[in-house]
Amino acid sequence: MMKRLLILLTATLFLTASWALAGPVKIGMITTLSGGGSALGIAVRDGFKLAIDQEGGKLGGYPVQLMVDDDSRKPDKAKQISDRFIKKDNVDIMTGIIWSNLAITVVPKAVRTGVFYISPNAGPSLLAGKGCHENYFNVAWQNDNLDEAMGQYVKDKNFKKVFLLAPNYPAGKDHLKGFKRFYTGKPIAEVYTKLGQKDYAAQIAAIRSAKPDAVFFFLPGGMGISFIKQYNQAGLTKEIPLFGPAFSFDQTILSAVGNAALGVMNSSQWNKDIDNPANKKFVADFKKAYRRLPSLYASQGYDAARLIASAIKAVGGDMSKKDAFRKALRKADFDSVRGNFKFGPNHHPVQDIYIREVVEEDGVLTNRIVTKAFADHSDAYVGQCKMK
Repeated sequence: MMKRLLILLTATLFLTASWALAGPVKIGMITTLSGGGSALGIAVRDGFKLAIDQEGGKLGGYPVQLMVDDDSRKPDKAKQISDRFIKKDNVDIMTGIIWSNLAITVVPKAVRTGVFYISPNAGPSLLAGKGCHENYFNVAWQNDNLDEAMGQYVKDKNFKKVFLLAPNYPAGKDHLKGFKRFYTGKPIAEVYTKLGQKDYAAQIAAIRSAKPDAVFFFLPGGMGISFIKQYNQAGLTKEIPLFGPAFSFDQTILSAVGNAALGVMNSSQWNKDIDNPANKKFVADFKKAYRRLPSLYASQGYDAARLIASAIKAVGGDMSKKDAFRKALRKADFDSVRGNFKFGPNHHPVQDIYIREVVEEDGVLTNRIVTKAFADHSDAYVGQCKMK
């Protein structure tokens, strides 16, 4: 009996020493913390950190080291940070990128080195389709998804003359493509603006001239704030209804937009009123930690961390077990704040998508779910992914 106890104790000490020598799981977060769109990156960071704080500095029961750096929405800077994380810091996992053009710059090279990349936001069609990779997972969406839901909704509401507007970069093109995939009508106009643009006088004049019966737009962050305010100031809010994905009507944005957003319908895969235990805990803990309501982006950062936690737990904190870690990620064995969640063959979500309305609750602008647009919705590019 004593001999067995000694063997067990020796084995335990050996495993403990081996794990301690390996150190914490290293996670490198590249996100936007300054300039245009910084509120989005801050929300992703805060949601991710909340999950770590809930475990006292751990994920899945094992210590993690989170390194965060600001890409300032610049592809070259994001690439430099990525190179440093991989070559100098020897990260096991990367995450955090908000913008699709930055993701396209960083992700393909990173995953080829053996690093796992878990996207909490950007989901360009390239990475969902022909550019998919076994080490790349997106826990948020494929760019087109929310627009597809709104395209279906606008079609069902019988709008015939829709004006489309988006910034001229990969995500902008994906979003309008997604809307048109389910709207099926012929848009009255399709206009692309400069990324980061703040003055929309010319576009608003074009909308007034075209006389559409609705406007669908994708303008995330500060771009959406500027457009909605200027659209309202031009007196068009009551004449021509706005529709869009959640990005311009999220909790992060609404306080800056103000009452001009009231009543606007937008599409999202998450909202604070989704009724499940994981979401209730997330919303309550986020409000307590940060003294504000969580945003869509915060929920995605949080789910990204919980997904990673499930895979770290599955491999016992041993990141040398890459195949097992990848298998655990694919399984997505965690309680998502969204409820229903799984990965498709291209490592992008299969999930429910909702239509929300901007409302005022207790003097605060927020969203409430009106209806479910899609159940277990996948993306249009999964067939192009030839995963090795």
